[in-house]
Amino acid sequence: MIALEGGRLLVGGSLTMNTVPEFFAEGLQYLNRDKLVLDFSQVEIVDSSAVSLLLGWLRVAQQNKRELRVANLPASLVSLAGLYGVTDLLPSQEV
Repeated sequence: MIALEGGRLLVGGSLTMNTVPEFFAEGLQYLNRDKLVLDFSQVEIVDSSAVSLLLGWLRVAQQNKRELRVANLPASLVSLAGLYGVTDLLPSQEV
């Protein structure tokens, strides 16, 4: 599930290999906004493809000179990013 509420893109449900391609495609339509916050507070399950999803969205935003921020990243996603050595590529989280 993806829903735009103000300047926040709420991402929810399962971010797994089976769902990430659809999430990625759906999220692209929102990445043209300035200062968008990706809010992962409603995410229930992640696997390594969730890291790819986030990094992919960040790459597209950077290519389009847009600022993306994140909020409420699941600990499991942050842990996977650390396992793959890409934690430094993640934007700092909003509180």
